Amino acid sequence: MTIYYVNSATGSDRNNGTGQNSAFATLSKVESLKLKPGDSVLLAKGSVFNEQFDIKYSGTESAPIKIGSYGTGAAPVIHSGGDGIHSLYASNIVIENLKISNTGTAGIYGGSVTNWTVRNVEIAKTGMSENAGAVTFRSSTNVTVEDSKITAVKGDGFWIEKVAGVKLLDNTVTSANGSTADAVQVNDSSNILIKGNHLDQTNADSPKGVIALVRATDAVVEDNVLTGGGFGISAPAGKNVAIRDNDISGFHGYSWSFGVGLGDQGNARDYDISGNHIHDGAWGVAISDASGTSYTRTNIKVHDNVFDDLSQAALKVDRPASGSFTNNTIETGTTATAISPSIVDAHTFTVSNNHTVANVETVLARPVAKTAAVTEASADPAVAAVHDNLKIFSDTGEAHRGNLLENDSSDNDTLVLRRFGDESVGKHGLTLTGDYGVIHVDREGNYAYTLDETKLPDHDGHVSESFSYGINDGNSHHTDGDTLTVYIHMDNLLG
Repeated sequence: MTIYYVNSATGSDRNNGTGQNSAFATLSKVESLKLKPGDSVLLAKGSVFNEQFDIKYSGTESAPIKIGSYGTGAAPVIHSGGDGIHSLYASNIVIENLKISNTGTAGIYGGSVTNWTVRNVEIAKTGMSENAGAVTFRSSTNVTVEDSKITAVKGDGFWIEKVAGVKLLDNTVTSANGSTADAVQVNDSSNILIKGNHLDQTNADSPKGVIALVRATDAVVEDNVLTGGGFGISAPAGKNVAIRDNDISGFHGYSWSFGVGLGDQGNARDYDISGNHIHDGAWGVAISDASGTSYTRTNIKVHDNVFDDLSQAALKVDRPASGSFTNNTIETGTTATAISPSIVDAHTFTVSNNHTVANVETVLARPVAKTAAVTEASADPAVAAVHDNLKIFSDTGEAHRGNLLENDSSDNDTLVLRRFGDESVGKHGLTLTGDYGVIHVDREGNYAYTLDETKLPDHDGHVSESFSYGINDGNSHHTDGDTLTVYIHMDNLLG
């Protein structure tokens, strides 16, 4: 396992490249080597390389080939008239801590590759000579891109096509430009997770949208913030697609603009659209297609979402479909549904238990106040899940969506709260009032206790209070009761 160093300012291709003081000068010199599993190629920070970097060799799962950086200062930069980093058939590759900008085509291109991870890479102003995806993978397997930033590119931010195993995690895409550009375009792929990304097409010159998920199989799009574009998420055809807990807004400009749309490029089956906040746009969820087509749309469930500030209806269904629109919250002034009479008469798409509120901010609001020190409660064998110093007690129900506890929605001690209809678990978490203050736990498990000092007893030591809540889903008659207990040490607060 060899580490090769490359420094565009002080290196020389006559060096052996195996030390910082004997670094290579060019990427082409690295390409002339036969890299082996476990080898690393580190580019000096502050370096600028005006050439495409071709990755020709593969690592193994236990010993991938790594492309990264070393030293101090700004990340090394790759410019190129072609792709920034290009590879065909290579497997087990890690690319991290670089910047790629001003390329003629893609920033990173992988074709028929396997087990690639891209992390903490900045990509800007790519696709200058053609409308290319800033990060493009085709006909590949197991691709992960995380903690990376894509800005002001020409073409799609991500172009993913025929990839089995896609993870796009905690990335930022701002302004993917061009007549056919989306922030994320995923075509004909499977086992997809798009999570925790901030995707903003507000200032892009594209008439398209934020996420296009076309003919996907087994896909989850969750916990993303999506802004701008002609649409938020277009998932026009697919099977087993979950779109949940996203904030989708700013989809303007066209009579057809929608927060979530499906049904117009193939059969759509088993969609779960839930827990989203869809606002500041035209249509909320649109189930539609062009006239004259014969696509099927079956088992489309739209539930537990919040809709507000829409110029059209929260739900549009104008082509035959089966499914339901239930337990959604809709702000006064927004039309709830626009369903074709023939579909209403067919009784294939049910509408029930939706709620209209004067102001959805009352549903979504978090408390804003001073956060007091909360110290850990004593150990208790009944504790079902722990996040930092907050302990959650007495899970009395079976696993259930909306439950806070580990058997249902805690992953490695990070609590994941889901909005649950009209109950006390809101889209942004759980808020409960106690004897001395208010506790709020957000969907990521972060918590704050807001103290009302006027209610404090006049004594030393500590006080404690327990916050209990219950959930009854109203459909399966499942009930669940849990208790949060907080210990407040007075000396820490008032001393």
